Amino acid sequence: MFSTAIIVFREVLEAAIIVGILAAATRDVPRRNRWLLAGMLIGLLGSAMVAASTDLIASFASGVGQELFNALVLGVAVLMLAWHNIWMSSHGAELASHAHNVASDIREGHSECSVLLVVVGLAVLREGSETVLFLYGIAASGDSGTHSMLFGGLIGLLTGIAVGYTIYAGLLRIPMRWFFAATTGLVLLLAAGMASTAAHFLIQADLIPALASPLWDTSALLPENGLSGMLLHSLIGYDARPAGMQVIFYMTALTLIIIGMKMNAKPRQSIQTTGTI
Repeated sequence: MFSTAIIVFREVLEAAIIVGILAAATRDVPRRNRWLLAGMLIGLLGSAMVAASTDLIASFASGVGQELFNALVLGVAVLMLAWHNIWMSSHGAELASHAHNVASDIREGHSECSVLLVVVGLAVLREGSETVLFLYGIAASGDSGTHSMLFGGLIGLLTGIAVGYTIYAGLLRIPMRWFFAATTGLVLLLAAGMASTAAHFLIQADLIPALASPLWDTSALLPENGLSGMLLHSLIGYDARPAGMQVIFYMTALTLIIIGMKMNAKPRQSIQTTGTI
């Protein structure tokens, strides 16, 4: 039961944190709740389809199908989160200044919502499918009974949702003048962490070299299977024993998104300056 609760808690927490951060970051975007809900439903449906195709995915590409699937999902999610931050770099100020009538003042909100659908759907898809696969492994090993697994899964599900909602509620308490900077920073770290995890799966599939494995080891100071380690892994992609290639992926994603944000913000600033002269 305990192992089931931990597995479900970790997977649900990762999905809940992603949904919570994006929900907070787009709290004034019109109709974002519909897109968030649609993304979660699509993700759950996709998870069920993945669960039904477990053997096919596992045997694909000489037995590394699951690693390739996870890396692909993470890669698309990174691109979508990067687009979110680049979009927010030029629209964040508009969202803040028109918090009460954003629906009529910001038409671009529609494109932002489509990003929500994709990222949330992929997050729920990945975490849901991983949960199903892990629980299938536990059931196959015969270590837990059905009732014990269900009870442990329910505990993990409720706990993960509660922690994710606590983070979301905390973000909403941030003053508006700091809100977009805080949520943009979290999304930035979230995307970089996903890029690092994608590299981890590609290394497991022997598609890219590890370069150094591990590059460092902080498991004695901050174990990844502890609550703090789980939270940091979900929020910023913390890995107690990362490979060198994971760090390269992390820093590359971080750098490219920041460059994209700065390049997208400059034209907006110059337009606003010209309009006031």
